[in-house]
This record gives sequence, C-alpha cells and structure tokens, in this order.
Amino acid sequence: MKKILIVEGNLREENQSFSEAGIQTHTESLKDSLAYFTDKLKTHVVNPSSDENIDKNLDALESYDGLIWGGSSLNIYNNTPEIKRQIEFMKECQKKIKKILALCWGMQVAVTAAGGEVKKAAKGSHRGIASNIEINEIGLNHPLYKNKDQKFNTPAFNFDEVVTMPENSTLLASNSINNVQGINFKVGNCNIWGLQYHPEITYNKMINLIIFRKKRLLEKGAFKDEKEIDNHIKHIEIENNKLDKVSRMRELENWLDYLSLE
Repeated sequence: MKKILIVEGNLREENQSFSEAGIQTHTESLKDSLAYFTDKLKTHVVNPSSDENIDKNLDALESYDGLIWGGSSLNIYNNTPEIKRQIEFMKECQKKIKKILALCWGMQVAVTAAGGEVKKAAKGSHRGIASNIEINEIGLNHPLYKNKDQKFNTPAFNFDEVVTMPENSTLLASNSINNVQGINFKVGNCNIWGLQYHPEITYNKMINLIIFRKKRLLEKGAFKDEKEIDNHIKHIEIENNKLDKVSRMRELENWLDYLSLE
C-alpha cells in the first residue's frame, strides 16, 4: 500500500464556506477521484496555511511515496504569510519526497519554490473550463499523457499563469491562454509533474463554483453580467455531456501508475 501526502491549498475559512454552500473541498474531490482508481492508498492531509505546528503533527516527509498538492483561490504574488508558509513547505517536500503531482495552484507553488515565476495571466482566464489544450511532441511521449487525446478540453479555474519555468523544466502541453498547461521538472531527486488544470474535479463542481463565486467574479470583471455567466454555464454543461470520466482523469491515473513503480 502506497502512502501519499495530500496538501490542501485553500485557507480553512474558504473550505468552511465551500462546505456551507454544499460544495466539496478540493481535497474531498481529490479523494473521490483517487478512490475511483484504487483503494490501496494511505493518505494524510495537511494544510500548510492553516495547520498549527504542522511539522510536529506530520510523519517524516521521507516516509511518503508521493505527494499531491491541489488547488486554491489564492494568488501567489500576494505573498501573504499564509502563502509564504505554503512555499516554504513545498521547498521541504521537494527535498524529501520523490514524486509530486502539482495541480493548478499546486503547480504554481511548486514552480515558485523551485525558482520559477507566476504572474496574473496576460491573455485571460479559465473560468471552469480550459479549451484546446494541446500536448506537444515531448508530452506525447511522457507518461503523464499516456492514452490522452492530443487536444482536449478540461475543468480549470485560474487567473494566473507560470511565466518563467524552473531550470531543467520540460514543457508538455499548452493552450492559447496559458503557455504552461503541463510541465515536468526536477529538484534534486524530486520529480514534479505539474498541471494548470483540474483532472480531479468535475464540470458540475466547476459550475457550482461559478455560482458560488458569482458576485466575486462579476466584481473582478471575469464576466460582464449574469447573462454571460448563464451562457458560460450552458457551454460547460454541453462539454460535460461530451467528456467521459476516465478521459478527464487520465493524468491522475497515469500518476498513480507512476507512483506504483519502484
């Protein structure tokens, strides 16, 4: 049985608001997706931003076979104490855990910890869906994208992007909004697979997040009015009817296969 560490990227207060609205936290979504593929994982969940004395309540990082670091509504360039704690914890994980899957915010934290840079996306945002992600030639031969269509749409929610990759990075996939959609890089003995999107989250949850964040999204100009939101939700619903569950989660399945290798 493999032992993995799951890192929750959202603040405790954000997760509480999710729960009160009847929406799964990102960790809950991830656990459900992992359970679809295997019941042979021992998981431990931590929240570097909100857990007190995290190091004292955690098994030695070296004892984990892998780590999955999930999404968040935070923006890494705000550099708050909570964000700084996540970056420092990621640095420790990169020293002591050999296999990391970094999802959306998790990828941004991993890149920042390894010396890369994340900024507000210059070409727009992904509001529940990312369209026309294309795997490049290197990515087609990478185990992350085994059995994945070369061009695909997927659940995603991000306003920021990686603008500078860490040293020794390999770009695996891109789209017109974010050049870095899939990435692989190493820090010492740690191998990081990073995605700017969410194979572990359903389109239905993304729709619920749009509704939950409606006021916030309108205030920041992500949508011009509620009619645009309604039309966007209809577009995601159409995509939801096209996408089968396993195809959506292929990257997660492939990472679990990689985790099982000695």
